[in-house]
Amino acid sequence: MADSIKARGGGVLIGALVVDAVGNGLFLPLSLVFFTRFTDIPLGLLGVLISAANAVTLPVPVWVGALADRLGALPLVVAAQVMQALGYLAYVHVRTPVGVLLAAALVAVGVRFFWSSVFTAIADYADASPSARSTDSWFAWANMTRTAGLGVGGLITGAVMADGRAAAYRALAYGAAGCFAVAAAAIGVFVRAPRRRDGTGRARSGYGTLLRDRPFLALTGVNTVLAMTSMMLGLALPTFVLTGLRGPSWLASALFVGNTVLVSVLAAPVVERLAGYRRTRVLMTATALWAAWCFVLAGLVPGRPAVTIPVLAGATVLFTLAEVMHAPVSMALAAAISPVELRGRYMAAFQYSFTLAGIIAPAFFTRLFSVHRALPWVALGAIDCLALVAVRLMEPSLTTATRRAAADADRTREEPRTVS
Repeated sequence: MADSIKARGGGVLIGALVVDAVGNGLFLPLSLVFFTRFTDIPLGLLGVLISAANAVTLPVPVWVGALADRLGALPLVVAAQVMQALGYLAYVHVRTPVGVLLAAALVAVGVRFFWSSVFTAIADYADASPSARSTDSWFAWANMTRTAGLGVGGLITGAVMADGRAAAYRALAYGAAGCFAVAAAAIGVFVRAPRRRDGTGRARSGYGTLLRDRPFLALTGVNTVLAMTSMMLGLALPTFVLTGLRGPSWLASALFVGNTVLVSVLAAPVVERLAGYRRTRVLMTATALWAAWCFVLAGLVPGRPAVTIPVLAGATVLFTLAEVMHAPVSMALAAAISPVELRGRYMAAFQYSFTLAGIIAPAFFTRLFSVHRALPWVALGAIDCLALVAVRLMEPSLTTATRRAAADADRTREEPRTVS
């Protein structure tokens, strides 16, 4: 199809991601609670069923990446949201272990579809957008608005859990399904993102090309460390504050709220302010801030709330600044070094850095924390320092890969495009 068709619907895309995030926020804390409320399945078996539902999705990104390169990413984002809508509708009706497994698996596959395709869709949109915003900026806006949506959904869920009535829980499931359905309809009807075709004439071998791409594999490996660090605020801080520091029960929640508000406000402005800097240098700065956060936490001792509370507040600001830099810039860098024809595969594979981080992080923290409260922070801070050095050493190869991918993309502007 001719190149005259441009991307459209950027505002709708961002708005749909907000609605999608509200749906996630509504149900994120409730999977186990919901099924314990409406079924007679023992809690231990429920945990196994939900873990199994998530485990079966591990191969999904490989498949989704190939589909995104063939069909475009936007249809897969819509399919992901439809799957989640149907899954949450099923939540209301399932009562048996098999039903719970199937409903949870449908939602889990939808979630994996979404995360394996949405960043490719945003990058495709940014390439052909009439706006002057960079890819980094589009990723930052998506991160900022999704964080706000998750926060809104979480607040609604908190009110419903305080209410406690069965009808309120069912309303949450229907509400989440409605959010995903509305987001899918909005993107499907109003958003377009032309896909570029490779104009270089070089043969591409799919995942074989990716597995031979050392700069990309190195970036994915380093990002596993950074992703693990990014998870520690939610995963480890409550235990550290309550058990390690014997702090007040409200403190961890207050820090989460502050983090959510700051990300919702700062993500896009910070990334736009840093637009003139190399992405690798921004990642190095984020890594340094995270390392500093870790070492500050390692130095805290219990029994001194007058010191602990303001220090934790200041440290959370460091964490948040690192977070708003890392999330959009790492995605934009992965997109920038991806061959345009294989962007779907590359961006889906990059998500495995977050998957691996989610697998490693709980064991990493709990094993080291059981030895000493400061040990996980010292270890993670040291690993972050090594990651910083690694990014610096990788910088020349990443710069070369970015320029090569950009040159390939420039050639596609004279080639026909198809539209997803």
